[in-house]
Amino acid sequence: MDTLAYLGPVTLFMVSMTITPGPNNVMLTASGANYGFRRTMPHVLGILGGCFVLFAAIALGLGILFERYPLVQTALRVIGSLYLLYLAWKIATAPPPEFGDVEGRPFGFWQAAAFQFANPKAWVMGLTLMASFLPEDGNSVVNALLLAGFAELVGLPCISLWAGFGTAIGRWLKGPRAWRIFNGTMGALTAACVFFILG
Repeated sequence: MDTLAYLGPVTLFMVSMTITPGPNNVMLTASGANYGFRRTMPHVLGILGGCFVLFAAIALGLGILFERYPLVQTALRVIGSLYLLYLAWKIATAPPPEFGDVEGRPFGFWQAAAFQFANPKAWVMGLTLMASFLPEDGNSVVNALLLAGFAELVGLPCISLWAGFGTAIGRWLKGPRAWRIFNGTMGALTAACVFFILG
């Protein structure tokens, strides 16, 4: 198969999945506004690292778990939704950066990576990616790792845009009231993702 002809559709798929709103991107926007782009980078890299491991694991057989045990998928949706509601509450009630608790800090690498295993959108993305684009020829492990790695390479600038967007918004927000409105809106949008997960 021609490499460009193969990578083109993978790129389009990953751009469409990672640049559109979802739990990760809403949280990155909130983090960028509250903590700045640099401090949000571990969150960005954690998303990529978690998705890489998840996608590779799906390709190597973890996806069969959903087919054989549908209750696992249901449990994942419920757990993911409850955790998302908790994160939404944390975002919505976060104080303005200049008035906030000095202990407050953005999502770390491992937190963001672990969240991908409870993020139904990441599962749908990984299952579709591997079912549609994993080459049948060659070493399955190598193919899975290469496809997952390329997917995350495409996703990096897409999700980074959301962190940058949040950083830009954070520079425009003036005063506690503006911050409360912004954080409340981001929290509500994060909570709204639950309707898509459970719907």
